[in-house]
Amino acid sequence: MKYPRAIQNLITHFTKLPSVGPKTAERYVFYLLKQSGEDLQKLAQTIAELKENVRLCRRCFVIAENDPCDICADKKRDNTVICVVASPRDLAAIEATRQYSGVYHILGGVIDAISDIGPAKLTIKHLENRIKNDGVKELILALSHNLPGETTVLYLTKILKPLNVKITRLAKGLPMGADLEYADEITLTHALKHRNVL
Repeated sequence: MKYPRAIQNLITHFTKLPSVGPKTAERYVFYLLKQSGEDLQKLAQTIAELKENVRLCRRCFVIAENDPCDICADKKRDNTVICVVASPRDLAAIEATRQYSGVYHILGGVIDAISDIGPAKLTIKHLENRIKNDGVKELILALSHNLPGETTVLYLTKILKPLNVKITRLAKGLPMGADLEYADEITLTHALKHRNVL
């Protein structure tokens, strides 16, 4: 069946979203058709305001309403410790633990030759400047334990070690609730190597 142009246009726009195929996009559109005009207006206004009311923090590159962001502006945060993450979603995951009181630096991705992302496309130069100018004592590299993450960690370690800053990395090992028999050899190796004293 051929849909009216308004429906087809919206389906096309939804399929541009990550992990949204044509069938899912179609379900979204038909869900929206059941909503009131007032709710659709609110949704449209919220989408329109997205670019107007959101900006990047010039210091850490998080998406925020203010510049500097609330974390960078918080006087209670320890500015001598920077947690380096790939994306704002990684920052949100660490913040959800309520265990970290330092500040952040968002790289904007990781080095990935397959996706043509090199160091120049990331915010590494800004990170170097923060280390040189802000009295940073420790960097926590909170990057995923996959090939692009490991490549980025190696690169950062190589270029930042000469700046006399302590560089640490999130521990590797078994996740909570995991069964040993299903763990891969690399995970078990790291779990043994980075074991804790009780």
